Amino acid sequence: MILEVDNASFSYDGITRQFDGITFSLREGEVLSLLGRNGTGKSTLIKCIMNLLRLQNGRVSLNGQDVAGMRPEEIARQIGYVPQVHNTVFPFTALDFVLMGRAPHIATFAVPKEEDYAKADEAFSRIGITHLREKSIAEISGGESQMVMIARALAQEPAMLILDEPTSHLDFGNQMRVITTIDRLAAGGIAVLMSTHFPDHGFMISHSVAVLQGGRMIAYGRAEDVITRENLLTAYGIDVCVRYIEEAGRRVCIPLHTCSCRDGKGDARAPLRQSIGE
Repeated sequence: MILEVDNASFSYDGITRQFDGITFSLREGEVLSLLGRNGTGKSTLIKCIMNLLRLQNGRVSLNGQDVAGMRPEEIARQIGYVPQVHNTVFPFTALDFVLMGRAPHIATFAVPKEEDYAKADEAFSRIGITHLREKSIAEISGGESQMVMIARALAQEPAMLILDEPTSHLDFGNQMRVITTIDRLAAGGIAVLMSTHFPDHGFMISHSVAVLQGGRMIAYGRAEDVITRENLLTAYGIDVCVRYIEEAGRRVCIPLHTCSCRDGKGDARAPLRQSIGE
């Protein structure tokens, strides 16, 4: 077991719990998706897992060791973190940026060695972005920037990746490129924990899904058991239908919404029926 979260609770003010009683685990090569509306504690939970914030109650263990007793560099050798947003001030090349992921393996005041450059190049190659190696990260696209951030996390040689809403602000094509990359990395043995606002990610690549609502875990298990109309109505306050689509080879989640602005302007249902084989 790479990650174990046991009865975790956290409060910023010592009174109001941001989340409470959270328990789950993650093995090598598994993907776990965290679902839940904004403000329900997903990002705070991620910070607690990395010991950036201290739990009020409970325990987080990495490979059997309590993170509360680990130094930051020890955690960084096991967890590669990709945040929601990264604002770049200096025009580093993508190579320089990915080399920063080697920091947990480089002594203070030391410079990267040949081995560190080799690990950075390996990360570029592993996710297929070697062509970005010498480009300025201030000049590449949002999708390319997200891939470079994943490469930086991989350069740490972690046992697991934590990604906080990795497809936010990306176009449809780049969303799929990121999801495909995560899928490939998990197939190669890396454990992945990611927060997301897209329930379909659970059906696409996740071994398990946890749904948070009001700081509590209201469902945890296989995507097929957890991503249901009832759970999503509770978590997000919207009605959905969940259907198996033969062409996709998986279930999909579709918000139920009756469009009033298109009334009398054609049958918008026909293309949908055709696309799902009705």
